[in-house]
Amino acid sequence: MKRILLTAAAGFLMLCNTYAQSKAGESKFGLGLDAAFPVGSYKDVADYGIGVSLLYQKPVTENLSITRNIGYITFHGPAIYSNIKYKEGYVPIKAGARYFIIPTVYGAAELGVSISTANGYGTGTAFAYAPRLGTEFKISNSGTLDIGLSYENWSRSGGTRSFGGIRAGYNF
Repeated sequence: MKRILLTAAAGFLMLCNTYAQSKAGESKFGLGLDAAFPVGSYKDVADYGIGVSLLYQKPVTENLSITRNIGYITFHGPAIYSNIKYKEGYVPIKAGARYFIIPTVYGAAELGVSISTANGYGTGTAFAYAPRLGTEFKISNSGTLDIGLSYENWSRSGGTRSFGGIRAGYNF
């Protein structure tokens, strides 16, 4: 598992470096806090999720940026057996695009994978997609506040994890 996470992080950084060297424009990194609210059948298993994420944005035009996103999120839920409560962690790794409709409002879409950190039955990798609407506005000379609402779906042969999400981040 550690090897998978290290490989994913190294790939993420190499992609960021490749884009940074190949296109003109100011790239941004962002650190964010993520909250998730399960929907559909997943809300029967998990009550909420909380996590952190690292976002990379590389502008390709004035209104369009390519994004890379890696994070860690843990879902918590009610007792599933005796007094053992549901708790499962994931490492989502996604890439996508962010289009600014007006200078402070954007629509985004990301595709990728979500890797479960569980042992046994819950292990595996799921296909992930996430449409998002958000706002990003300047709060300092070098930073912006980024707040977005999303719907995420992670699908694999063992089932689907769907949830609404909120991400609040600081981009620099």
